[in-house]
Amino acid sequence: MIIVTTNEVPGYRIDAVLGEVMGMTVRSANIGANFVASFRSIGGGEVKEYTQLVYESRQEVMHRMVQEAQRRGANAVVGMRFDTGEIAASFSEVCAYGTAVVVSPIPAGQPGATAQSAHQAQGGAPAPQQGGHAPQDAAPDQPAWP
Repeated sequence: MIIVTTNEVPGYRIDAVLGEVMGMTVRSANIGANFVASFRSIGGGEVKEYTQLVYESRQEVMHRMVQEAQRRGANAVVGMRFDTGEIAASFSEVCAYGTAVVVSPIPAGQPGATAQSAHQAQGGAPAPQQGGHAPQDAAPDQPAWP
């Protein structure tokens, strides 16, 4: 599954648009995390309990969005975005959404082809599976790629 924040995938032609897909979760930190975080906030700096909660929430909503896209027959999601909100004072909503599409690689020699798309058009290995995050999005002490 290719997931991009752009409206097109470089080197690929969009053959079908299957509609909007999303993944959503509403979370609350447990009382222990809230207790520790309240003390951490006094001194300033990163509140690791909440960072981990947000990281896990993003991974969950990405997974749900990808599952919905796959159910529709997509092999890519374009225009992917995150949205967050607060429900009451204790709950956070996290949503990942985008447009499910079917893409095909543009062969070498055609306008818009890339090295990756040319390789795939010749029957090469498919694009690597991505969890929708780049290494800079990895949480502390978490691997950058699944």
